[in-house]
Amino acid sequence: MNAPRFATAEDAENAFYEAVARGDLEALMAVWADDEEIVCIHPTGLRLRGVAAIRESWRGIFAGNPQLTVHVTQSVRWTSMLLAVHSHVETLYIGSDTTPHGPMLTTNVFQRGANGWRLLSHHVSPAGEAVTEADDEARHTLH
Repeated sequence: MNAPRFATAEDAENAFYEAVARGDLEALMAVWADDEEIVCIHPTGLRLRGVAAIRESWRGIFAGNPQLTVHVTQSVRWTSMLLAVHSHVETLYIGSDTTPHGPMLTTNVFQRGANGWRLLSHHVSPAGEAVTEADDEARHTLH
């Protein structure tokens, strides 16, 4: 199977979240860079390094959760010719349960190479306090 080519970091990120929603391990791993130095940090704080460790972690997540829906808000994106960093607030929903899990703070780092954009790092941490759009706007207001 040929790996998909992502024209933008946003395309790669969308493919990542779509794979999470479908529980599709192969599609999720196709977003990651082909590099043993990739890093994934889950909200538990566990730092995983390398393709094998990340694959096994997501395999376990998908095995224990029939459906994961991630709502991404408050996005901030920085993009250069070869690197993109995306910061988001995520809220996770598991299965048909309407109880939100989060908010969580997420940083995704992408690198552009010969085969398009790929994910280098996915870091999710619990937010220390409830993060709202109003709070975010207030922080950007200078007096």
